[in-house]
Amino acid sequence: MMAMISPKAGKPYVKRDSLAKGDVSAVVGITGAKNGTISLSFEKACAVAIVKNMLGDEITDILTDVRDAVGEITNMVSGQARSGLAEMGMVFQAGTPTVIMGDNHVISHISSGPIMAIPFETEHGGFTLEFSFEG
Repeated sequence: MMAMISPKAGKPYVKRDSLAKGDVSAVVGITGAKNGTISLSFEKACAVAIVKNMLGDEITDILTDVRDAVGEITNMVSGQARSGLAEMGMVFQAGTPTVIMGDNHVISHISSGPIMAIPFETEHGGFTLEFSFEG
């Protein structure tokens, strides 16, 4: 909402590799009822559009602003997910997101469980939400 973008979810799938689906990603470790990770990976155009929509004309350093925004969005998504799970009796804590930028980077999920991925499309490009928890 803050970014004024309406993403449309694609079909979830089990991810079989560690290659990021985007150009800038953030990964946050989750501990508690189960241990795991949540990540968001944005295509460059999508990340830049989100930053511009969130900050308006206040952009001073696009790389720093994109890195900070992707980390903060990952925090918000993680927080919403943890809040919903807490209502179901599963309490989780999250670490600080690690942001990775660049072509063909990898995302290392800490658990040995399957990696679930949900692709999203926007008018500015796509992003993918991934999560993996220990069994």
